[in-house]
Amino acid sequence: MNIDFVGRRQAVLARIRAAEQRFQRPSGAVRLLAVSKIQPTAAMIALAAAGQCCFGENYVQEALDKIAELAALRLEWHLIGPLQANKTRTVAENFAWVHSVDRLKIAERLNAQRPADLPPLNVCLQVNIDREPAKHGLDLGAVATVAQAVAELPHLRLRGLMAIPAPAADFAAQRRPLARLRELQESLNAAGLALDTLSMGMSDDLEAAIAEGATLVRIGTALFGPRA
Repeated sequence: MNIDFVGRRQAVLARIRAAEQRFQRPSGAVRLLAVSKIQPTAAMIALAAAGQCCFGENYVQEALDKIAELAALRLEWHLIGPLQANKTRTVAENFAWVHSVDRLKIAERLNAQRPADLPPLNVCLQVNIDREPAKHGLDLGAVATVAQAVAELPHLRLRGLMAIPAPAADFAAQRRPLARLRELQESLNAAGLALDTLSMGMSDDLEAAIAEGATLVRIGTALFGPRA
């Protein structure tokens, strides 16, 4: 595989650190999640050898196959794609994070099915920040009620919010929906929650996300190259 994964990862980390400095974020405030859906395990092994430990997958079965194959690498696995109720058990048993909780039923199933010998499952609530009909995520008005309920589930740890905004043509337009997500999290924390994660920002808008408070950026293309 003739791809310089060390160089690509270093370039993305340089973008992250430059944005942290530009927008007066603390150094190291933003974590890099490698989005590895539809990527071969050989590429993931190479990226892990370059120092990457956190990987995000969209499809449960594909992820389970990779988790089994790459078990020796001790990677941290994040589910970032839609989660159906009939797949919550395997996710609760195998993942460290779920970013795509979009209804209370899913959270309750994950809580009931999380093995007792594992630490609480880290979860984010996915918010349909642009109110797009075809997109997954909670409506803005429903987030506070669901967040309070999820925060009380003993085998989950509610970490924050996630969103996938619609593509935008310029930096200011990229920032607007991300600002809404940040403001929503601030309002939840003011109401008594202790959320520390904003999962937002991808290869094309990571600077805008960091400007608006992202703590975790989900990067695929800039690390692996365009998908076939």
